[in-house]
Amino acid sequence: MTVTGAPRTGVTLRLLDKADKEIVKLDRAVLGAFYKFQHDFRRNPDAGGFDLKQLEGHDRLWSARVNREWRALMIRLGGDDWLLVSVKHRGHVHKNLDRLNYGINHITGAIEYVDLQVVEEHVRRREPAPPATPAPEPAPRRKPVEEPLFAAYTDEQLADLGVAEPLIPIVRKLTTDDELLGLAEYAPRHTGEVLLRLRDGVPYDAVMDQVTTPVAVSEPEQNLDTDDWQAAVDRSQTVVITDDESLQSILEEGDFGRWKIFLHPTQEKLVHRRYSGPARVGGGPGTGKTIVALHRVCHLVRALPPGRNKPVLLTTFNKNLAADLRARLLSLGGPDVLARVDIAHVDQLATRLVSEADPGSAKRRIDDTAALREWRELLVEAGETRWSAEFLSDEWNQVILGQAVTSRSDYFAARRAGRGRSVTRVERAGIWQLAERFTQRLETKGLETHRQVAERAARLEIARKARIDRRSEERDDRGGLDNRHVEAGSGAWLRYRYRHIVVDEAQDLSAAHWKMLRAMVPAEPDDIFLVGDTHQRIYDNQVTLGSLGVHIRGRSSRLTLSYRTTREILRDAIRVLDDADYDDLDGSAETIAGYRSVLQGSSPSLRGARSWDEEMDLVVEQLRDWHDVPRESTAICVPTNDMVTQLADRLARRGITPTEITQDGPRNDQGVHIGTMYRFKGLEYRCLIIAGVAEGLVPRASVDAWERTDPSRHQRELHRARSLLFVAATRARDALAITWHGEPSRFLEPLLPPR
Repeated sequence: MTVTGAPRTGVTLRLLDKADKEIVKLDRAVLGAFYKFQHDFRRNPDAGGFDLKQLEGHDRLWSARVNREWRALMIRLGGDDWLLVSVKHRGHVHKNLDRLNYGINHITGAIEYVDLQVVEEHVRRREPAPPATPAPEPAPRRKPVEEPLFAAYTDEQLADLGVAEPLIPIVRKLTTDDELLGLAEYAPRHTGEVLLRLRDGVPYDAVMDQVTTPVAVSEPEQNLDTDDWQAAVDRSQTVVITDDESLQSILEEGDFGRWKIFLHPTQEKLVHRRYSGPARVGGGPGTGKTIVALHRVCHLVRALPPGRNKPVLLTTFNKNLAADLRARLLSLGGPDVLARVDIAHVDQLATRLVSEADPGSAKRRIDDTAALREWRELLVEAGETRWSAEFLSDEWNQVILGQAVTSRSDYFAARRAGRGRSVTRVERAGIWQLAERFTQRLETKGLETHRQVAERAARLEIARKARIDRRSEERDDRGGLDNRHVEAGSGAWLRYRYRHIVVDEAQDLSAAHWKMLRAMVPAEPDDIFLVGDTHQRIYDNQVTLGSLGVHIRGRSSRLTLSYRTTREILRDAIRVLDDADYDDLDGSAETIAGYRSVLQGSSPSLRGARSWDEEMDLVVEQLRDWHDVPRESTAICVPTNDMVTQLADRLARRGITPTEITQDGPRNDQGVHIGTMYRFKGLEYRCLIIAGVAEGLVPRASVDAWERTDPSRHQRELHRARSLLFVAATRARDALAITWHGEPSRFLEPLLPPR
């Protein structure tokens, strides 16, 4: 049947979730033809050349010509409302038409489309390949029958959870995790999440409560009209294509482009939930924590009353990440949302508060390394030998500044959990005296550290909060009336700086940072929303949020599906963490169990060399193997700044343009990015090399000096080194290569064959 007639207006073309994943894999020429097709179809589906036809045996599925070889498959929702579900070669469109299944899920009420042939092919593709030359067996043996993964559940139980019913016969045959991941990649998202949760050992009732019930339709099943496609489209993960730019954003901006539109139901639920207090979202690399935070900001802004102020704060731990958050929020929410949000990293916030209180200060900022040198000089001058400079620097940073301790008596009462070595009351008195001398030393030299600024900012904001609360109590005593004389005398109406605070990379903020943030926002519903993963903590800032007034107990969630990196890379990155224990920011243990990737690729490459000079040649060789990948999509991270300089020089001499990653980001747009591991936080590349992963460099040799003198510090430093390597490895999307010279790092032992 061919549609003809006069041109029409008001045509709606929608894109179904996961259809874009198929379209983006098309050849560039075909993709260009598809862009033209959707543009012209939206203007007039009756125009000549589309050859719009209803598929035989299907009441709603139609095909239209994209070019001579390719056709678009679309569900006609009604009238001029079309849902694009696939783009296929014309030779595959009319064969075995009963493989194409679509309908309205009787649990979620959402539109689902499944090509059973595509799913079965990807399930089979995930089956382990037989060895090239199988060893002969002495006698025929019967292969053990593998137990199906979901044998414990009936078809009815799976359907009640919302598993797409056409897929249940395939689900019944799954026997390996690889096959399951093959199905999950092309199945409707809800089906994939249900099956992965069941496979992870989550009880049936818990999957029903946590995954299915939140997205189930409110009306009873018998009242759900599975023929009302217009109602179903509002419950489905679709986007209306309104212009060429919006479609290009979805198809060509990678994961962020997709997540701007197609949030996973679990993520959507976290974004729009109303929380009675601070809430935390955890999750491994690539699970979409930052995307959830950005969508959360948009949700909070859109619920604000009209105005021109900025009552929402979006913050993180460094300048690079703050700049990236600004760019992403502008892309996601547009200038109207951006105009209501204050975006600043925590040290920038702290500096702003301190400058506000002391506008004439001209102190020079120094980092922790420079501060440690000052500690060493002080101990030499004082003839002090009881304590090392490293111990005192940590005590000053983690306990005194970290807990905003301002007096000797407060230091006597301060908690020192995780500090390892215990100190007596007499020893605390001596340490406090040295800390006062050190503070005075910096003051005399006109120096200050970022940690000092954070601690002072926390004290200033806590004092400001106390004044706000006191005036609120006085106003309540007056029956809700303001004291205009007092307010006028202060020069401004005193109120909290923000209504909502959203924190990205929360695991790397210090206790002083959290005290400052807690005082900036009233303790009300939806006050603080934080995302982070302590497995990715790269600074020594271990905190218990509850002790700092940020109570997340009972309001913590965890994302487990990685969309950034392949299963093979994620598997080896997790092995690097070994059996180390990680906290959940609130005094309990955090687990990485259950993290999965739905993407498949090659295993990471592991290669050693005899010297750093030879290893740099391995790096050049690997880059040349990736000749078909744009240079700006590849990167190399190394342990030290000297190695960055040497490797950049080697690449330049071999005709490969290097671009160093500085604290302000990459210096140029072109070339292979090179930087230390610390610089790679928050970045992502198609192909990545981690070089210099040798014993003595990862972890650095000085770490083991703490093993006898301070075992607790030794364990913390090993944790940080593992986390840094874990973060670096999970920046790779498609391919990862790890190299070393001399002895490989002890962290690589789980990845290497036994010696």
